[in-house]
Amino acid sequence: MILDFGVRNLRVVFDSPELNSPPVYSSGDVVSGKVLLELTGETKVHSLKLHAEGFARVHWTESRSAGASSAYTQNYSDEVEYLNHREVLLQADNGDVTVLQSGKHEFPFSFQLPEETLVTSFEGKYGSIRYWVKVKLHRPWATVRKVKKEFTVIEPIDINTPALLAPQAGTKDKMARVWYRNCGQVSVTAKIDRKGYTPGEVIPVFAEFDNGSSRCVEPKAFITQTQTFIARGTMKQKHSVVVTLRGDRVGPRCRETWHGRAIKIPPVGPSVLQCRIIKVAYTLKVCVNVPGTSKLCLDLPLVMGTIPLHPFGSRTSSVSSQCSLNLEWLRMGIPEQPEPPPDYSAIVSDEEAEQNMAPPSAEDDFTGVLQRPYFAYIQEFRFRPPPVYSEVDPNPQFSSIRRRCMTC
Repeated sequence: MILDFGVRNLRVVFDSPELNSPPVYSSGDVVSGKVLLELTGETKVHSLKLHAEGFARVHWTESRSAGASSAYTQNYSDEVEYLNHREVLLQADNGDVTVLQSGKHEFPFSFQLPEETLVTSFEGKYGSIRYWVKVKLHRPWATVRKVKKEFTVIEPIDINTPALLAPQAGTKDKMARVWYRNCGQVSVTAKIDRKGYTPGEVIPVFAEFDNGSSRCVEPKAFITQTQTFIARGTMKQKHSVVVTLRGDRVGPRCRETWHGRAIKIPPVGPSVLQCRIIKVAYTLKVCVNVPGTSKLCLDLPLVMGTIPLHPFGSRTSSVSSQCSLNLEWLRMGIPEQPEPPPDYSAIVSDEEAEQNMAPPSAEDDFTGVLQRPYFAYIQEFRFRPPPVYSEVDPNPQFSSIRRRCMTC
């Protein structure tokens, strides 16, 4: 263990809008914070430099056999750079040293992420996408003191687009065989309202399982995540099941229908679609387990987004299977603040108001309501002003009676 008597602490702190919550950035955002340096005594410093980096990296090893007695190991690796920013926080102009007194020192920093689309942070088995800030403290006749802190980048994926709001459907069938003998055909048809979802949403699955075989089959649906790593023209994949939905067994020559069976998406990371060497994709698989033969599966692609469905989009997605989706009306400008309604005096003149507010004559009372058209009495109230709004109940006795009746 090497003791550093001059420097007690060196760390990086990011500015966060919420206390005790790490910040999350996207392309074009400004990353800001400060470097905290705590010294135990007077210290000479050559420079204090900051280096922000972002890389997507993949690496894995495969063992290959070249014959009966020989084998060799092949390494695959690749990387893509997304961020490279350097900044000098402390350095003398003439290249001389700077003397810092004992105590705590703060050095603020700020830089902007590239405007072009970055890639969401990701940690996988054979690769990762990481962003970090590294700070180096250079002193004369002393080892370089380093500190590194990562930050998260999430690129927004808006599911309110025509491509992700389009319904997904398909049909697949298979001949069930037992010992080279056909025992009937099994088919599955499935449909979901759209392609794009966000974690926490519920996917209603509409499916029909037609079991034409002589054996019972078991339907189920599950969401899978596929991580794809690419290096030197070779691909490595890792599949994992996110959530599973099981159905009731379907007997021979029977049919089972799912009328929107719900499968809830657990907290998972968003899809990674823009990286050249790392892909993260999701799939809804609707399958049928047939005893004695391989599984019949229908794949419906999914995209895990970060921007949830807008209130207007929920209605369009529910009817998207019945009519073509037209989103032109969503691009129409909606005023931020509605215009107030016109005054009553601007519509009805004072003479008309006084005339309509006058009490009815004896011959125009309501005793003969059945002898005259009902529309005539409606016309009398057409230009009457609306009642004045008040927080006080105008009929307290009636309200108390109504409350007593409700409790009975």
